[in-house]
Amino acid sequence: MTSLTLVRRIAARPSIVFDALTTPEGIARWWGPDAGPVLVAETDLRIGGRFRVRFRMLDGTEHESSGEYLEVVRPQRLAMSWRWEGSEDCGGESRVEIELRTVAEGTELTFTHSRLHDEETRLGHEGGWIGALDKLQRQFNEDDPNNPSARFPPSRRMT
Repeated sequence: MTSLTLVRRIAARPSIVFDALTTPEGIARWWGPDAGPVLVAETDLRIGGRFRVRFRMLDGTEHESSGEYLEVVRPQRLAMSWRWEGSEDCGGESRVEIELRTVAEGTELTFTHSRLHDEETRLGHEGGWIGALDKLQRQFNEDDPNNPSARFPPSRRMT
């Protein structure tokens, strides 16, 4: 078994980031590795509650994951089981843990996906989560009115 850990700084309070991670509306804005749409986002945010997310990638392929909430400590921590639905089983059930910590910029998010079957599975998940967490981070950094680059269209962004 193997795991991966990713860390992001997000320009929003932990409670706002927590909602983006756990509400269907929030999930629809960032889930998936590319700009493809989220087709289904269902959450029952309680220990023992289930989640299910289905998304379409830009290449037209659709992917669905689901699991059970194992820990819910709003707004600091979330843990859940993880399983791909259908033919992309990728070694069975694994575990996702997310820690949110207040920092000067807003929130430090530490994302760990553990109990992955092998290195190939880890690499595939790593690429997907990097894309998704980049979208989550960008969403808040671009929406932040205190972020100077958010006030200009992309062609006029300050560097």
